[in-house]
Amino acid sequence: MSMEYHNPVLLKETVDGLDIDPNGIYVDVTFGGGGHSKEILKRLGEEGRLFAFDQDSDALKNTIDDDRFTLIHENFRFVKRFLRFHGIKEVDGVLADFGVSSHQFDVAERGFSTRFEANLDMRMNQASELSAFHVVNKYNEDALRKVFLEYGELRAAPAMARLIVEHRKTEQIITSEQLKSVLSKFLPPRHENKILAQIYQAIRIEVNQEIEVLKEFLLQMPEILNVGGRLSFISYHSLEDRLVKRFIRNGMFEGEPERDMFGNFEVPLKKVNGLIIPSKEEIKINNRARSAKLRIAEKL
Repeated sequence: MSMEYHNPVLLKETVDGLDIDPNGIYVDVTFGGGGHSKEILKRLGEEGRLFAFDQDSDALKNTIDDDRFTLIHENFRFVKRFLRFHGIKEVDGVLADFGVSSHQFDVAERGFSTRFEANLDMRMNQASELSAFHVVNKYNEDALRKVFLEYGELRAAPAMARLIVEHRKTEQIITSEQLKSVLSKFLPPRHENKILAQIYQAIRIEVNQEIEVLKEFLLQMPEILNVGGRLSFISYHSLEDRLVKRFIRNGMFEGEPERDMFGNFEVPLKKVNGLIIPSKEEIKINNRARSAKLRIAEKL
């Protein structure tokens, strides 16, 4: 199995956004190949500390030999708990590069990519019991429809769910090619790659509970950040980006905050600068960067 990890996306912009104090404490909650972490360490002094999180056991092989660095093999939804386990209550900055790593996409047997024939898997945490196989073969029609509609934004979600459930009556859907074959009527040649990507995205988000994890994570940020501490978040699809944008803007995911008699409301964070996207040059070098969106916020 190849352990190749590709270039980190928006490396300089994301780490610049943290406005690093050389003696500060920072967290990279999506360690992966360690690209962002290595850049943070370059900017830290001897007293600085960096904690990194990754639930994928493959990422542990990329750990960095540095006394200032600690890699925690856990989902970042537990960031506050495990920082406290290490004696850390507040930090000066948090970096997150959401979504699937290039390594996960490129290892066929992980089942993340539409490019390869593989068993249905898509687990970021390889010890997790919930896999793409379970979602496709065990979820009832209503649950499947909801997954495709909410996480894939697929207009044909009801019909797709119905067809999968009907097919399961005669045989299980074990591989990516079988799933593609079952849903072939929804995959016209001109739009096949786009629709397949939406289907895979929907299943992957459900398998890894990505939306719930993101919400739990964001809600912890005001508590663990020092005043003036920074957040640098890279997202790759609109579902993530909308949640991040709304939370930075008003500290909520839905609805509107209560306003005072003058129409003002208090928020825990303020945005720093505007939306940052990769340059054309970076996208040429690293195609994964094409849909990346970086937002930066600061604790008030």
